[in-house]
Amino acid sequence: MTGGLNLGNIGRMAGASALPVGMLILVGLMVIPVTPLILDISFVANIMISLAILMVALSAAKPLDFSSFPTVLLLATLFRLALNVASTRVVLVHGHEGTAAAGHVIEAFGEVLIGGDYVVGLFVFFVLMIINMVVITKGAGRVSEVSARFTLDALPGKQMAIDADLNAGLLTPEEAKARRVEVATEADFYGSMDGASKFVKGDAIAGLLILFVNIVGGLILGIFSHGLSFSEAGSTYVTLAIGDALVAQIPALLLSIAAAAIVTRVASPFNLSGQISSQFAAPSVWMAVGGILFILGMVPAMPQLLVLPAAALSFAVGWQLRRSAAAIADAPPPVAIAPDPSLIEWADVSDASACQLEIGYALVSLVDDGKGAPLMTRITGIRRQLSKELGFVVPPVKVSDDLSLPGNVYRISVAGVIVGEDEVFPNEMLALDSGDLVTKVLGRPCKDPTFGLDALWIPKATQNDAIAAGYTVVDPATVVATHLNNSIVGAAADLFGIDDAQSLIDNLKIHYPQLAQNLSPQGYPLPRVASLCKSLLVERVPLRDFRKIAEAMVATAAQQLGEVDLVEAVRQRIGALIVQTIVPSRMPLPVVTFSPEIEVLLNQSVRANPGAEWPFEHGMAMKIIQQVGQAVEPLLLQTRSFALVASPICRSALSRLIRATFPDVAVISYLEIPASKQTEIVATIGADVPRLATGPDAHMEDQVHEN
Repeated sequence: MTGGLNLGNIGRMAGASALPVGMLILVGLMVIPVTPLILDISFVANIMISLAILMVALSAAKPLDFSSFPTVLLLATLFRLALNVASTRVVLVHGHEGTAAAGHVIEAFGEVLIGGDYVVGLFVFFVLMIINMVVITKGAGRVSEVSARFTLDALPGKQMAIDADLNAGLLTPEEAKARRVEVATEADFYGSMDGASKFVKGDAIAGLLILFVNIVGGLILGIFSHGLSFSEAGSTYVTLAIGDALVAQIPALLLSIAAAAIVTRVASPFNLSGQISSQFAAPSVWMAVGGILFILGMVPAMPQLLVLPAAALSFAVGWQLRRSAAAIADAPPPVAIAPDPSLIEWADVSDASACQLEIGYALVSLVDDGKGAPLMTRITGIRRQLSKELGFVVPPVKVSDDLSLPGNVYRISVAGVIVGEDEVFPNEMLALDSGDLVTKVLGRPCKDPTFGLDALWIPKATQNDAIAAGYTVVDPATVVATHLNNSIVGAAADLFGIDDAQSLIDNLKIHYPQLAQNLSPQGYPLPRVASLCKSLLVERVPLRDFRKIAEAMVATAAQQLGEVDLVEAVRQRIGALIVQTIVPSRMPLPVVTFSPEIEVLLNQSVRANPGAEWPFEHGMAMKIIQQVGQAVEPLLLQTRSFALVASPICRSALSRLIRATFPDVAVISYLEIPASKQTEIVATIGADVPRLATGPDAHMEDQVHEN
């Protein structure tokens, strides 16, 4: 095992040091004289590397599959320029010895490819230069420039689209992070390619200048230093210079083709050859080509022995493609394997959807794409808005039809628990009684499923009459969507889990790494963070400013508080956030308070039963709920925002008691109200409640209140 680890470490070290060693070799080729044998090996390696780069570029399915191409292009260009410097030195120093003095590769390109005629070699080199510079390099550079500009312009929109998909629950945080990295990499790639195309163009110009230097320098050295005649010097040095230029220009041409293939690629599941072959597989295309070639072959001046066989080949390809397509179309469909009735899958006994909306058969039109799917559009908007308000990604809502439900009935389930069920009529409108009606309209009496207000189901034809009479008229999709929205808000704690807590911490690590490090797992284990967040959501405290919640938890970590005490300590530190969810910052906070006598009894009950879920005696609890109802129901009917304020000692237990009957009433403590926040007492709960406990503790509580 140790030997394997050592070998692995050695391999990684070798891979990490390969690039610096390669750069040193490039510098060495430029400044240190090399033998013709090393020069031949380097030229062959250059051709091999260029071919490998071209093959990788052609086999890439999308440009980012070869994201290192700009850097590879730079290194390959430097390698080729280093070889030009080394070969120039060998040609000028040993060129008078003959065409073999600079190595067999240069000699082969100078003698075999151009037949030893250096004039022909010059024209061949210039043609290759024109093809490389004017056509391939210039076109690839223009495509790179436009692609980089368009990619950078589209970057903000792509980032916003990722954020929208994340908020809508279409992406997980990990998928969104990967998409952001891909978008950023794409922008960096096209920006780098825009600059890398200049390397190719500069390399072509450098090849032309190096050819000029080799020819002029060789003629001067051959005539004046080695005593050669002009024709001898020209024949030797010009042939070597052209061979050197061609052996460098051909790999440059291959790299230019690779760059052009990369920047002109369109994302596809196939590589370039597969993409082209799939798009040229239409039989009608080859039949048309064969017909045109056959007509051309009938022209007397045309070489019929070449054109007519080409036409026949095109017809054969088209016929074979048509035959293959017909065989695929006539192939029998795969036989579906009948499920084993004795086999029970997990999907049969579980459903991963946390939110479900089941509808009767008469409500299918609300989710039908052919009719605009008005309900689905509203559900997407609800999830996006609630995710922003609650501070975590609300899971997708699974909508399905249920034949066991009556036709007009829908049912809302959260975490497997039915939290709402009612009846709507897709061809009618719901008219809500606003309490200030001019006249009444005829309709089917009912209760609004969300708020329990008096309402009527009326025909769509009488909608304008109902609005004129003072009713608030809403369509069936809005009725269901509003009910779903309210149900999700009320059950937000059931939707929040450990994975959501981990996502909050992961997002915290990006912007506040030290805070996240001190929060979990050092300060609190992940399940306890999730439990605290669920406790806050139960009382409709959003998590959208999780940083302040995390700071409050870290600040109280050393106190080793219990679950209830931790929630209360955190609430007191984020009191400004809680109050802000009730009323805007510039408005005073309307509060409903308890009389001192009642508050003493509440505190005394909690102290007498520390840690109890329901510390209040039953008769006292019923009396409290009754009097709270008398105080808050007028405010609820007026849709006023307010808070029920109590002592920090009894706030948690009182909130559980009140929430069971009045889930929309926020119960806060005095310590949660910021000192700068103005309050307005709108009601006081002070009816006579029987004193159920006496003794020194109660007397002490009275004294505390009087003080």
